[in-house]
Amino acid sequence: MHYRLRGRAAEVRQRWEALRSERDERTRRLTAAAEAQALGRGGIAVVAEVTGLGPATTRRGLADLAHPEGLPPAGLIRRPGGGRKPLTQHDPTLRAGLLALIDPSTRGDPESSLRWTCKSLTQLAAALEARGHRVSPTTVRRVLHAEQYSLQAPPKTLEGPTQHPDRDAQFQYIADRTTAAQAAAQPVISVDAKKKELIGNFKTGGHEWQPAGQPERVLVYDFLNLAVRKATPYGIYDLTRNAGWVTVGSDHDTAQFAVATIRRWWQDRGRAPYPHATTLSIVADGGGSNGYRVRLWKAELQRLATDTGLAIHVSHLPPGTSQWNKIEHRLFSVIGRSWRGRPLTTFETLVQCIAQTTTTTGLTVHAEWDPAPYPTGLVVSDEDFKAIHLEPDAFHGEWNSTIRPAS
Repeated sequence: MHYRLRGRAAEVRQRWEALRSERDERTRRLTAAAEAQALGRGGIAVVAEVTGLGPATTRRGLADLAHPEGLPPAGLIRRPGGGRKPLTQHDPTLRAGLLALIDPSTRGDPESSLRWTCKSLTQLAAALEARGHRVSPTTVRRVLHAEQYSLQAPPKTLEGPTQHPDRDAQFQYIADRTTAAQAAAQPVISVDAKKKELIGNFKTGGHEWQPAGQPERVLVYDFLNLAVRKATPYGIYDLTRNAGWVTVGSDHDTAQFAVATIRRWWQDRGRAPYPHATTLSIVADGGGSNGYRVRLWKAELQRLATDTGLAIHVSHLPPGTSQWNKIEHRLFSVIGRSWRGRPLTTFETLVQCIAQTTTTTGLTVHAEWDPAPYPTGLVVSDEDFKAIHLEPDAFHGEWNSTIRPAS
């Protein structure tokens, strides 16, 4: 370094270090050029020693100072178009190759390298490299986002290859009858059986607050022979009062069990809020223990109608549409969160978890255990079935009907 510049190098270093963290790439280059310009001959070497920037960088900064019209616009570090170009520009076939891999039609294609492979970023990058593209999982993600792709789970919205032609008409029919019953202060309930739960020290979905490093220990396998019993929750949802009732059975899910649950709900929770009720409207699935083809379901409802004096009107959802039953997304979807991360070791645990269920919309739930046996294989004879006071509706009488009390 020239002797005349040695003293000034310390001043340059002091100024440089004072604002080192505040400079971006553009500002560092211009500041170094201004210092070199102020030092004069030999200034580039001094700045290089003090700042660690290469002489070429300082010279580029001097050129920018000499021709400021070529500087990037305010707020930008580089001129428009500067910087490293996207990989898709260096490899124009990358985008098409990636889209071909994730095209749903390639599933099942014997020529596709991802025929039976989940399409993770790492696997996509590996498949592209095998086809001659130099690409990383990060670049694959960037290209997918640019093409408006995102990780999505398949929603359950399709109801099968065929739908009943009167599907929508039946939904409208149920809605109209529900509105009319509510306007007349008559009870309307949605009923269904929830999936069975294993009672035992098994893992349940979700997480529960526990001391750090002390999670609840559960069995490795969910084998049926390790379970204490199997619980069968049957639910009732009062559409008008936003109130639920769940009976946890320990035997089979039969029509007897279903109607016994409705009977207990009416005696304990249903009769008082509807003191002038003459009709009970029930919305149920088309299959299961409360299906429209189940004779025992109708026979048990006849006993209930006779005992309570209520005319019981039942509307069944069209085949394949059980997910649209009100109880599914207003009660069952909520109570499952009550035991997240908590093993259902006893029936009492399950009942208490269900009974504690609430929502911000004011849902309340009553739950109880029914240890009574409900055997399968019960048959309703033709003679007994003819004795049912069954009045089919004019619109799809197989789905919509009224059972009146016996005299």
